[in-house]
Amino acid sequence: MAVRTLDELIAGGVAGKRVFVRADLNVPTKDGQVGDDTRIRATVPTLRKLVGAGARVVVASHLGRPKGKVDAKYSLAPVAKRLGEVLGRPVAFVPACIGPEAEAAIAKLGNGDVLLLENLRFHAEEEKNEPVFAAALAKHAEFYVNDAFGTAHRAHASTAGMVPFAVRAAAGDLLRAELDHLRLVLDPLHPFLCLLGGAKVSDKLSVLEAMVRRADVVCIGGAMAYTFLRAQGIAVGTSLVEAERIDDARRILAAAKEAGHALLLPVDHVVAQKLEAGAEARVVREIPDGWMGLDIGPETAKAYAAEALRAKTIFWNGPMGVFEIDAFAKGTEAVARAVADASASSVVGGGDSLAAVNRLGLASRITHCSTGGGASLEFVEGRALPGVVALENHP
Repeated sequence: MAVRTLDELIAGGVAGKRVFVRADLNVPTKDGQVGDDTRIRATVPTLRKLVGAGARVVVASHLGRPKGKVDAKYSLAPVAKRLGEVLGRPVAFVPACIGPEAEAAIAKLGNGDVLLLENLRFHAEEEKNEPVFAAALAKHAEFYVNDAFGTAHRAHASTAGMVPFAVRAAAGDLLRAELDHLRLVLDPLHPFLCLLGGAKVSDKLSVLEAMVRRADVVCIGGAMAYTFLRAQGIAVGTSLVEAERIDDARRILAAAKEAGHALLLPVDHVVAQKLEAGAEARVVREIPDGWMGLDIGPETAKAYAAEALRAKTIFWNGPMGVFEIDAFAKGTEAVARAVADASASSVVGGGDSLAAVNRLGLASRITHCSTGGGASLEFVEGRALPGVVALENHP
């Protein structure tokens, strides 16, 4: 079923109406300051439209993993301040998301005002999708907008449970853009290249299984490459290997071969004896005992870049090495530049991948930078996202 758009919701009249916006404001904070405000900026267009239409906007989000308890470290108060700066208008904040205090703050809203509720995950009922909690959130507004693609794969109270209570529900502009661009990966132009990195095969097992059948070429980097190399009987020194996933790696290699698709693994590596800044780093083709692979080598980076330049569709999720340490970031940076240089339609997701793109100033040359790592993986696997299904099922 079609999902109502934000423009359609606004066309039906939102002036003077309370609109609950589930945003993804899960941003890094330290000492009361927001670090990277990318996710804040991403949802501002949706908020500006609602403000301009005279809605009374109630924004909700989670921050971190407070495990269902109030924890000042995860308060959204600093986020409210930064959101107001980016939005260009005051954003009120209330240190509650349900109950009398939250209800009183919402009652004070005028047309065009914005209020941010406290962290939804201070209540364990949020992640449990507890109906009473969902109903308490739904009392805050007549209309519902989901603009939090990063949590659309979670069946939580604020993403799915409260939606049926809304008079009207819609997808925000960010969520809509995510779905439209990620559909390029579900129905790609060929050659289709998938670049996957990160630490563990287990984190990306499902998407690996899907992509070796769908993508013409799958390039693997990050620590998970060493589980695949070990599965082929190649020595990997002390590199991280998931021994329990070796059979899965062999199965994925066989599936790629059966599909007639290429699965490329690193042919050279940046290695060190310790995972720490300042450790001696070497480029090798064969990893010696006592050394661990911490990045793809220059020859591998060149090969992966060549595949990017040949592709017509690219999906990239996950770093090629230990991106946080400069000595092991060159592979990720090389891939980022190649994806930006490519003429293909490109979708990049995952925190480290996006960090590389942003750090190098390449975001404007990527077709779409996805704000949801896990959600984007599940979507391109072809799985239904509960937050989207809830909108599809709303009349």
